[in-house]
Amino acid sequence: MNKDRKENLSEKQMEQLGEQVIDVLRTIYDPEIPVDIYELGLIYDVKVSEEGDVHVLMTLTSPNCPVAETLPVEVREKVQSLDAVHVAEVEITFDPSWTKDMMSEEARLELGML
Repeated sequence: MNKDRKENLSEKQMEQLGEQVIDVLRTIYDPEIPVDIYELGLIYDVKVSEEGDVHVLMTLTSPNCPVAETLPVEVREKVQSLDAVHVAEVEITFDPSWTKDMMSEEARLELGML
């Protein structure tokens, strides 16, 4: 799709784009933990608008996370690279604070926590 398009996305297209965004998020890893940020539970919400704008609400493992400056930029750039995305925005929050309980079962298994 053209980033300058004027037509709005249908509900189905918005849902498909949301799934594509999640697929992209699963390719991004916290460099300190060998699990992608989606399975780690760092992604709190993904919203897709009719215009193709994507808002990702995420957290970090801690406010002092060494990748606090680079990880959100990587998320925004990779989401923005999807053809159907008009504008990608990443918002960092620490409410609620991330805990190990937010990790998926798959992530806990990968880290030997099960």
